[in-house]
Amino acid sequence: MENRAGEQLADLVRKYGGTPFSAPALAEIPDIDPVLIAQLVNGWQANVPDIFIFQTGVGVKALFATTDTLGITEQLLQILASTKVVVRGPKPTAILRSRNVRIDLTAKDPFTTAEVLAELDVAPITGKRVVVQRYGDTNWELQKALEERGAQVMEIATYRWSLPENTKPMVDLMDALDAASVDVVCFTSASQVYNLFAVAQQLGREAALQASMNRSLVASIGPVCTVALGKYGIRVDIEPNPPKLGPFITAINSKLAESA
Repeated sequence: MENRAGEQLADLVRKYGGTPFSAPALAEIPDIDPVLIAQLVNGWQANVPDIFIFQTGVGVKALFATTDTLGITEQLLQILASTKVVVRGPKPTAILRSRNVRIDLTAKDPFTTAEVLAELDVAPITGKRVVVQRYGDTNWELQKALEERGAQVMEIATYRWSLPENTKPMVDLMDALDAASVDVVCFTSASQVYNLFAVAQQLGREAALQASMNRSLVASIGPVCTVALGKYGIRVDIEPNPPKLGPFITAINSKLAESA
């Protein structure tokens, strides 16, 4: 179901002798408003936020591409130099370091929301103004936790997730599941689950999809994805720890070896 890292995941499947069936369920759509970014940077110069949280490399790259076009990157860098910068993982870290941004707190492996919040435990954030770089969807877990701690949260939208333009591979997957020709269905985000079932609902195949998936093995990359599958009555057979592609494939291979 993976899009951006789909080929990487497929290569890992082939490495173990499996046959990948690609049915991308997500498309990344640019969702950054240059006018709004200019207004935000201007406002932040007068009233610098206390904390910035950067979640994805794609989002940070899109933000800097926009400020480069607007000619306000230097202003943004000055703002970041005057605040606390928190980063979720290695990809946003790499983009920020390429811009010589000082990073104050880095989430530990496996770089999930829980690790971001653990880093923020070092000091109270009540009353603090926190800017969160959003990825495909709002990170409601992070936003709720920050607000419960008394922070004032502001999001920067950079891109959003949508259905892919071509949904035929998803329909082909449903056909293959109905024919019992798929051994494992792999989900690497909750949005993939929602999109797959949205297409199934449009086609009147939601019940059939639920039944056929529960006849197969279902692999979920992590807890958030597992919760989404549970909403549709899907049993999760495989969930790696940590939630990364390498351990994901290893867990799938081990599960299949058990049932061989």
